[in-house]
Amino acid sequence: MTVGVLDTGFRSALRRLDRAGLLARVSRVVDYDLEAAALMKHHDAGAALLFETVKDHEIPVIGNVFATPESSEAAMGLDRPRLRAALARGIHTDIEPETVSDPPAQQQVRRSGEIDLAAQLPVLRHAPGDGGRFVTAGVLIVRDPLTGVRNASFHRLQLTGADRVAVKIDHGRHLGRALDHAAEMGRDLPVAVCIGTDAALIYAASTMGALMPESRDELCAAGGCRGAPLPVAPAVSQDVEVPAETEIVLEGVIQAGETVTEGPFGEFVGYASPAGPAPTMQVTALTSRHEPVYHAINGAGRETIALRKHVLEVAAQEAVRPVTPIVSDVCMPAGGLHRFQLVMALSKRSERDDGMGRNAALAAFGALKDLNMIVLVDDDIDLHDPDDVAYALATRFDAASDLVVLGGMRGHEYVRTSQAGVGTKIILDASVPFERRADFERISFAAPPGGGELDAAYSGATVLSWLGRHE
Repeated sequence: MTVGVLDTGFRSALRRLDRAGLLARVSRVVDYDLEAAALMKHHDAGAALLFETVKDHEIPVIGNVFATPESSEAAMGLDRPRLRAALARGIHTDIEPETVSDPPAQQQVRRSGEIDLAAQLPVLRHAPGDGGRFVTAGVLIVRDPLTGVRNASFHRLQLTGADRVAVKIDHGRHLGRALDHAAEMGRDLPVAVCIGTDAALIYAASTMGALMPESRDELCAAGGCRGAPLPVAPAVSQDVEVPAETEIVLEGVIQAGETVTEGPFGEFVGYASPAGPAPTMQVTALTSRHEPVYHAINGAGRETIALRKHVLEVAAQEAVRPVTPIVSDVCMPAGGLHRFQLVMALSKRSERDDGMGRNAALAAFGALKDLNMIVLVDDDIDLHDPDDVAYALATRFDAASDLVVLGGMRGHEYVRTSQAGVGTKIILDASVPFERRADFERISFAAPPGGGELDAAYSGATVLSWLGRHE
């Protein structure tokens, strides 16, 4: 599917949401301390929220930008198939960034000695149990000092001083390896934190698993998604590049070997991750557009998980395609936080395809380590409808023969039923053998005349009147 060259600028995404009726403006004063995040959480299944006036700050806050699949598609101006095609293009295509001059991201510049993050940015305190105020929508860009490969990834930052933040780096992340390489060389790691940045880079930074390995450059992948180079500019104080139209950029160095206590923080699994040691970042410059907007993501909100829905679905498709072509579609349902559960639809063509769905499931587990449950259904099931998937499990799944249990496998360490991330994964095979498909064919009805519209003579009021006369 061809999607052409895309305009994935952050402000372009906000304008599309506005035109689609998926951006709500809040004009009253909203407190950055708990209130804004509480409103985001209360409305995180709906429109994006623009808090135009934030207490003690001049910069507005935008939240829930990518909080639903519908918002994600509207922000990119693409339907689901075309958005998947753009993301797949980013996985397979590298387009080098293009350096531009006079970037909007550097219209305002503050350097060391002029920076007070807590006063100058409306950084939110999200939940009462949080350890402080956290930057949550920052895409961190670094260049690995050993390999030279640029990495872009999401990591939360806790304010710990006027120009210092703690950086939470989970186990196995590419940023952690780049920091290790810097430490081995006896140097700090230059970094740029991009808040309110290009949507293609946001998606590239959200991609996980084997299809975005350490050797891939996410800035090039963002160009692949766009179908054109990502406009970038050199940072003003560090040897790193930043997307030219980013709203707000924190430049600095992550200091090798220096840690502070970070957390707790309410994470995407709905629990608070505990306090613990984290490396520190010394901020050396704060740059922004004129009249920027600050992007915030609730850790335990829908935007955190919905951002990864489309990219992980594409990653799953890409992982299983070489294994078997019978997987016609995939879905990461909201109930599995768009991360832990996968539904795969199978289009079996002969008896030789029986069992191939389970092979594909193993490939998906290998590519996406956080998956812990895969449901296989036939292609007559609407895998995007949780009720239809539940129907398949209720009528086509037998635990004695259709449950595959895989113990001792690596998953996400935030899953508390695991042992530090090692636990059990399962396949629930609710597909039926090819030769028995006719036994499970669902009843179909004739197409009603006139498209099914009721004549006025059979309105609800008429029927109720008739019932009243015949009691």
